[in-house]
Amino acid sequence: MAATLAGCSMATASPHVKLPVPSEPTLINYVDPSMVQGLSTRTLSAKETTGRRVHATYPAVAEAPLLTEKLRRTMTRSLDLFTRREAPSDALSNPEFNVDWQLAAASAEVLGVRLRIGQSMGSGWSESRTTVWYDRVSRRALNSPDLLRDGAALATLTELARRELALRGPLVNPNALRPDPAMFDSIGFNPRGDLVVEFDDEQVGLGVAGRVAVAVPSATAAPLLSATGLRARQAAMGTATLTSQEDMLAASRDKPAARSSGAGGVDCAKVKCVALTYEDGPGPETGRLLDILGAYKARTTFFVLGSNASAHPEMLRRMRDEGHLVANHSWSHRDLTVLPPTMLADQLTRAQYAITHAIGQVPTLMRPPYGVTDVQVASIAGRLGMSVVRWNVDAKDQRDSDPRAIARRTVAQVRPGSIVLMHDFRGATVKAAPEILRGLAAKGYTFVTVPELYGPRAMEPGRTYDSGAVSATLEKQSMS
Repeated sequence: MAATLAGCSMATASPHVKLPVPSEPTLINYVDPSMVQGLSTRTLSAKETTGRRVHATYPAVAEAPLLTEKLRRTMTRSLDLFTRREAPSDALSNPEFNVDWQLAAASAEVLGVRLRIGQSMGSGWSESRTTVWYDRVSRRALNSPDLLRDGAALATLTELARRELALRGPLVNPNALRPDPAMFDSIGFNPRGDLVVEFDDEQVGLGVAGRVAVAVPSATAAPLLSATGLRARQAAMGTATLTSQEDMLAASRDKPAARSSGAGGVDCAKVKCVALTYEDGPGPETGRLLDILGAYKARTTFFVLGSNASAHPEMLRRMRDEGHLVANHSWSHRDLTVLPPTMLADQLTRAQYAITHAIGQVPTLMRPPYGVTDVQVASIAGRLGMSVVRWNVDAKDQRDSDPRAIARRTVAQVRPGSIVLMHDFRGATVKAAPEILRGLAAKGYTFVTVPELYGPRAMEPGRTYDSGAVSATLEKQSMS
């Protein structure tokens, strides 16, 4: 468990803080993205068709448009292949495509972005890993094999990796490894400077083997590296990280519960209230949305993704300071109902840490991605001190690029106590906001955060809420 978490954990606020290097040499410590000037996030989210669930995020760095475009193309190619695959008729759940990212290294000379691309056609889950590099000196976006000096270096690395894999037992097949650049598309470095190669699921072994990676000692790897590879190795050395759920939970202790600074002045039992909620951000459109909400003196609830929150902590602080409520939408937007308990808890815990680290307050609400929840999701959310929040009005802004249509549909559906679902990373949604706010204000609605809909009744951790009432179906399940 600790090893798994350490392999995908986040850097602390200061990359210069020295923490013990994990004993597992294939674990990479990742850089806090908020430390990279000009970094923002992008979301690739397909329209909801044939029941497929798609969510992919990647970074955009202002000074490195070639890197941003290379990342976008990499994800788009994978998504195109996914959408063309045919789901089996006996699938246990909806097909799902998900991409999250982390910074493998960052310095004045180099940037490394690791994409974790996961997909399921309704049963089972497979992941591929790709690390793309940007050389700030030569201004080139490069694939991982470009960290190596030449073809001879790739052949040497292949042989070194084969020897290591031969020690792993029957679940791994070292003979499957070839000096093919496509098999070495995720190369990074641990804090010691050892070269780490990650392989895709089932690339060199059985799927049950999980993540397969090898580490080549720094002294052995150094002669194999190109100039960019040497810069990448130097950038990765010494990066500090949190290594466990316990570390992240400890960092959230003794912090106050998240609340809206403007809450308490509205009695929704006496006035018409509506809770506008935005999810999947923050992103490039969020600042403009906050400007609009401020102009109309409207407070909302933002269900943010942990991966985006870690890249934009200043945006979360602005939400807090302007009277909005910040809540948890998981780390990377996976369907939580198909995850084992440890992975489910990791998705929520990592997002809790990122949000708490940004705003100094602990979220007490979470919204499950796709609105899909069950007893296990509610139970783990409850243990982390969170209520589960869904919605009863869907603006359907994921399927529509016409701001006026989004606004008309939303205003027409709202009733007193409604919780409205929207997405702040979409430009059309932000353009629709003024018309939604004007239309609902003209009908006498007051804009509140989700907890205000329930008045003095506290929202209970582990319970599922929508439209001002506990969800009856899930409530019965949890009591049975």
